[in-house]
Amino acid sequence: MKTLKTVVAVAVGAMALSMNGAPGAEFGFSQATAQETVRKEVGTPLTEASRLVKATKGKEALAKLREAEAVAGRTAAENNAIEGVRFSAAMYANEPDTMARSFEALKSAGKLGQSQQLQYMEAIAGTYLRNRDAAKALTWAQRYFKEGGNSPAMKQVQQSAQFASGDMTGAIKDTLDEIAADERAGRTPSKDKLNLLLFAAMKKGDANAEGIATEKLLNYYPDPKLWGQILSSLPQKKSFDSNRFQLDLFRLRLATGNMREANDYMEMAQLAAQAGYPEEGKQVVDKGFAAGVLGQGAEGARHKRLADLMIKRIGEAKASAAANEKAADDAKDGNELVKLGLANAFGGNGKKGAGQIEQGIAKGNLKRPEDAKLYLGLAHQLAGDHSKAVAAWRSVKGTDGAADLARLWIIQSRKR
Repeated sequence: MKTLKTVVAVAVGAMALSMNGAPGAEFGFSQATAQETVRKEVGTPLTEASRLVKATKGKEALAKLREAEAVAGRTAAENNAIEGVRFSAAMYANEPDTMARSFEALKSAGKLGQSQQLQYMEAIAGTYLRNRDAAKALTWAQRYFKEGGNSPAMKQVQQSAQFASGDMTGAIKDTLDEIAADERAGRTPSKDKLNLLLFAAMKKGDANAEGIATEKLLNYYPDPKLWGQILSSLPQKKSFDSNRFQLDLFRLRLATGNMREANDYMEMAQLAAQAGYPEEGKQVVDKGFAAGVLGQGAEGARHKRLADLMIKRIGEAKASAAANEKAADDAKDGNELVKLGLANAFGGNGKKGAGQIEQGIAKGNLKRPEDAKLYLGLAHQLAGDHSKAVAAWRSVKGTDGAADLARLWIIQSRKR
């Protein structure tokens, strides 16, 4: 997942691309003032400063301009010429405050047309963002759009500045608007734009916006690496109960191709068996062997022992199945029915398992009712009933992680 630093860099990069077509040393100002008279004692250092700007030596150009400013009795035309060069010099010197002062001076003098004003504001906002002054970058970006600008690069600058300055509400709203506009026009929203929405939503704790960003990222840019990034980010949420949902995260990792090492398969299989799902544990081990990850090297014998342990646990579960079902039916709450139903679903009887989970939910007094609905969706999916699975997952509420997992299962199930 990209960091804030990367997001800002992307916006600044886009900003730089938009400025590549800008006129030369005086940022388009020299053409407007070419016919105005500038005395030699001002023009000589001014010309040298312009040459330094073209060589991207901003600080040296600013120093040379001080020689022009030292000339007494300067005319308005001479001052305007100095400010025109100073703006570009300050841009290369990364001095946005100086850029802003020169812009205001030139605008007050009536030397900038509307398109030039927007171009100057674009450069100012981008330079503030590059200097990590998000508040001022946002102020200039907002002014740019208020005065008629419509550059996509500036929209990225604005949204990145909103994020960096803590304006998550503004960042979310503007980014959602941009995504909607892309989709209306038949364009695929950029991954950077969707990532920005995801970061802002996570920082603000906006579950709805986070869900939208996650769904669109995985729909438009589906690949195991992105799934891995999304799944890795879940435990970082303060509200996500990573201990309780450790096995559930493994389930999604397995389903999305994010099991990479032998320890992944080993740990998941053991967690499944400990939770009362040895059939699932055996399936995980079998997939590890099929992928060529388990059964190899010095640890191969250990992997075989784990497979044998799963078979032993399955036998024990089958031997006690009747007693377990009676105990679940006789219980005053539905917790054991939910657990038993999911175990049956992993054992190959998804329809029966889903029915038992539904009975458990109906009986009530559940320790974790949202988890039960999450597992009902999983049982329906294992039974091959996708529509019922999605309906169950959509019913999951709360902020402790079950709803996050349910949303991801809905997205993942569409790719089957």
